[in-house]
Amino acid sequence: MSQRLSISATIFLVLTVALSLYFAFAAVQGPSGILRRIQIESEKVELMEERDSLAAEVEQMQNLTRRLSDEYLDIDLLDERAREVLGYIRTDEIILP
Repeated sequence: MSQRLSISATIFLVLTVALSLYFAFAAVQGPSGILRRIQIESEKVELMEERDSLAAEVEQMQNLTRRLSDEYLDIDLLDERAREVLGYIRTDEIILP
């Protein structure tokens, strides 16, 4: 003997399955889903690496700035920068093309 579901029970079952599928899809693919979270974590790691790289660059620039300041003048660094930026050479140097 087979029992048939009533129309309201069938509609309820179909709606329940449809909503379950929708929420499962949203949990995986939606704007707050699992895949988006993985992407955000990956971007976070990349941005933290970039931040660390920029912090090291800033620290190096601060060191160079301090070494060229009035309180602490590094003559070798000053000579190197003048040669590089202004194109200066000493009189005892020979430039080879």
